[in-house]
Amino acid sequence: MLRYDLIPADPAGHIIEVRLTVPAPAREGQRLTMPAWIPGSYLIRDFARHVVDIGAQCNGEPVAIWPVDKDSWQCAPCDGPLEVYYQVYANDLSVRGAHFDTEHCFFNGTSVFLLPEGQRDRAIEVVLHPTPYVLTRQWEVATTLPRVAVDENGFGGYRADHYDQLIEHPVEMGNLQWLEFEAGGVPHRMAIQGGGRVDLERVARDLQPICQAQIDLFGEAPFDEYLFLVTVTRDGYGGLEHPDSTALICSRDMLPSPTLEKADRPYLDFLELCSHEYFHAWNVKRIRPACFERCDLTRPVYTHLLWWFEGATSYYDALFLYRAGLIERDEYLDILARQLTRVWRMPGRFRQSVAESSLLTWTKFYQQDENAPNAIISYYTKGAAIVLGLDLLIRRHTRGEKSLDDLMRQLWRLYGKAGVGIEDDTIEVLASEIAGHDLSDYFQRVLYGTEDVPLEELFPYFGIEFRLRPATGMKDTGGRTEQTRFPPNLGVQAQTTPHNRVRLTHVWNDRPAYHGGLAAGDELIALDWQEVRGVEELEKLLQGYRPGDSLEVSYFRGDRLHNTLVTLDEPPADRVVLTAMDQDRLPWP
Repeated sequence: MLRYDLIPADPAGHIIEVRLTVPAPAREGQRLTMPAWIPGSYLIRDFARHVVDIGAQCNGEPVAIWPVDKDSWQCAPCDGPLEVYYQVYANDLSVRGAHFDTEHCFFNGTSVFLLPEGQRDRAIEVVLHPTPYVLTRQWEVATTLPRVAVDENGFGGYRADHYDQLIEHPVEMGNLQWLEFEAGGVPHRMAIQGGGRVDLERVARDLQPICQAQIDLFGEAPFDEYLFLVTVTRDGYGGLEHPDSTALICSRDMLPSPTLEKADRPYLDFLELCSHEYFHAWNVKRIRPACFERCDLTRPVYTHLLWWFEGATSYYDALFLYRAGLIERDEYLDILARQLTRVWRMPGRFRQSVAESSLLTWTKFYQQDENAPNAIISYYTKGAAIVLGLDLLIRRHTRGEKSLDDLMRQLWRLYGKAGVGIEDDTIEVLASEIAGHDLSDYFQRVLYGTEDVPLEELFPYFGIEFRLRPATGMKDTGGRTEQTRFPPNLGVQAQTTPHNRVRLTHVWNDRPAYHGGLAAGDELIALDWQEVRGVEELEKLLQGYRPGDSLEVSYFRGDRLHNTLVTLDEPPADRVVLTAMDQDRLPWP
């Protein structure tokens, strides 16, 4: 077996030490490689750049080792077990990498485990060593790596059948808060690091029916246990899926305190995040593209199918909150409308297809710049809209006898459960079969083309009105709260700088600021020669104008002062509103 000894060595320096033992190194000299990306996050991250020291020995004698490229090292030939020791700088506080400090130690295998080339299928032993620092603080270990021999806090020996299994088990060490529940006859746990005052019983009570509803959809759980790893920060948000666990990061206000009475928006967002990553245990970790089977982790792997794996998962995540009884029908429609608004607000949806968005995710989506809203579309958000439209089409063509659920179950039976990867057209073919109708024109227009999903046409069949409105605000009028339309805007997104200037982060194409020559990065200082201090003051000043009015805008671009004339127009109708007109015809029971 390969053996990795992992030591959380220096919390102040963020250093994790690893000793890798290769019992039978390659005769010509062993080559070692660190993955460049992690499955589920499609960006080349070059984890090898965090290796800060490396050496090797055999039978107590030094073995030469040298870098051969940005991800790999070559060892000289040796006769006997090869021992490689190296240090990893772990200061990436995210769900994708490794982070070690005085509070906790979290890592994904792709960030810390070098792979001996040619030995990807060899069985593996992992030993997690507690240091005096760890022991005095009574840290615990949370992971779904299969245990071999561990102490009461989880330190000790673990195993993996091969390297691909090893890197799918993130590890958390620290002072953890635990909750447990059962769904589908399977134990589920959540380990929270940095949570503070959290109503653990409520989280377990609310999360259990979400997990149960997903297991009920597929008819079975594909794992023997499931673990939610949660890191709590001031303003974090995100998740990364694994076959029987997920790593989550959330802000502190997303977790319910013992005094929370009614579930608020941040807590519902947390449950939706859990629902999303949990659904990935089926949809992408087991029902997955054929090109993801034993894929090369040193270079990009291209697929058009992320629209399905992230879009369908995004469509289902809030729907399971509704099916679990945690939100009412109208509340679900509001969540769905907000999700659709994120599509209709993006002018880039007319420039890039969702299929292309998936294919080019390595650069276009994961490395967005200030022009991204004008140039690209998210395969998460528009992918979810396409899947919603697909669900409605299947229900419409089968008169309600079948739905997207039937497509998911078919994918699970034919591909996920069978361990067979799907091809680029698998979803389209199966969807047409289940609908009993050729849906190729729909996919051509909204998936491979740049047309909007025809929800305004589809929703009325199910008693729902779809309409668009401009942005609205809320104002207090003597104890009453009513909606009021925002004043004409500049067609920008902006933020207040530390010096109380207004910095433009995005400028929308073909809108007033764009026609006035303003650009992302400009700092506004005055409107019609009146100083502007912050975004709130900018919005307040704009209330004094009407569409068609022109105003002088003073701004800095770099260190040079400029002035330009901007003519305001009507705010665009890009907010989606969904209204249930006939409760008996809604597609979601």
